[in-house]
Amino acid sequence: MELINFKVGCKTISLKILDILLTERFDNNLTTLPNNNKSFIGVKDYMDIPTPVFDLGIILNNISTEQSNAHVLKQLRTWQEKLLNWFNTLQSNLLNSSASISSNDAELQDFVLFYKEFNTDNEDLKLTMSRLNEPFQSLLETVKEAISAHNQSDYKQVSALLEKIKRSNLIQLERLFESAKEQITLDYKPIIVFTTKDGLNPHVGLLVDKVEDNIDYKKEDIKPLDKLTEVGFDLDPQTKNMMRGLIKLSQKHSVLIDPSVIFKPTQLEESESEETQAYGLF
Repeated sequence: MELINFKVGCKTISLKILDILLTERFDNNLTTLPNNNKSFIGVKDYMDIPTPVFDLGIILNNISTEQSNAHVLKQLRTWQEKLLNWFNTLQSNLLNSSASISSNDAELQDFVLFYKEFNTDNEDLKLTMSRLNEPFQSLLETVKEAISAHNQSDYKQVSALLEKIKRSNLIQLERLFESAKEQITLDYKPIIVFTTKDGLNPHVGLLVDKVEDNIDYKKEDIKPLDKLTEVGFDLDPQTKNMMRGLIKLSQKHSVLIDPSVIFKPTQLEESESEETQAYGLF
């Protein structure tokens, strides 16, 4: 059995190659229609056949990768702004001979937790985030020296140390922030996977993050999920029905997906038209 792996957020999913008609780049040019299914993102023509497209990230992760990326970008921008504001305030105080300054940097420890606990499957982004530590810790050490010089009324040394921070640590941190934001933006190039039930006609389109690789698997290598999902799993029928098993990869598992049962049976039963039954739109 030949399968193709796709990335969907933090998960890897597998589809049978026979269930796939085509993959194409998602250009955010879908036709929108009213639909209470939050994973439905619009309709796209496949060979002049209007085909519903669903965000697999919302189905499997309860959040689209685009939304998840936007959240991380917001965090990065917030911390970038906080650090700059913190330094500007500190610099103003250090240049004020009458200001009393302590070396308490407790307010910045949340930032350390943020970049040290940052979790991503993007190796380039992971490396960039890890590189924040060295210039940030160096900045804190230089700040302590500047505060000590200020308390000793050595304002010439204070100015020299502030310039050192601006020319070195701050520039490094700014570049790393910009690099991290760029990697998040450039790495996200989602695609639509058009699936089929009969090998000829489109069934649904699934929005995924990217293609991973091809693998060959025997049926006996696919581990069933029946027993696993009986205890402690809160899954809606749609998600549970479409997950057909686990496939062992080098570091983790991939979830085998059956796109033909992506909709709840009750949704199909309630539909009156043949077209609606086929696509599960309303």
